Amino acid sequence: MDALLVLTNLPDAASAHALAAQLVEARLAACVNILAPCHSVYRWAGKTEVTSEVPLLIKTTTARYAELQAAIQKQHPYELPEIIAVPLQHGLPAYLDWVVFETTPPSP
Repeated sequence: MDALLVLTNLPDAASAHALAAQLVEARLAACVNILAPCHSVYRWAGKTEVTSEVPLLIKTTTARYAELQAAIQKQHPYELPEIIAVPLQHGLPAYLDWVVFETTPPSP
């Protein structure tokens, strides 16, 4: 299976919407779900942090992953953004075909 689910979190809705639009427009993602804000608890620089974040669920392919990761890192405001890719083992075949189609750059 060629499809991936990539997860990342942004600090606010505006940055989440901006990143989602950029990824879809660049065909690095077929679809990005912007979820409701959540609270994250983590250790950073030796202390426990609690912050509000906006999770993104990004659908892409293994072929586009490296470019997607670079684009997230370039636009992401965090020093060390969470970027996790989970391979999709099963899914509706027509939907997974759509993900591949939408992330394939157009031929020149």
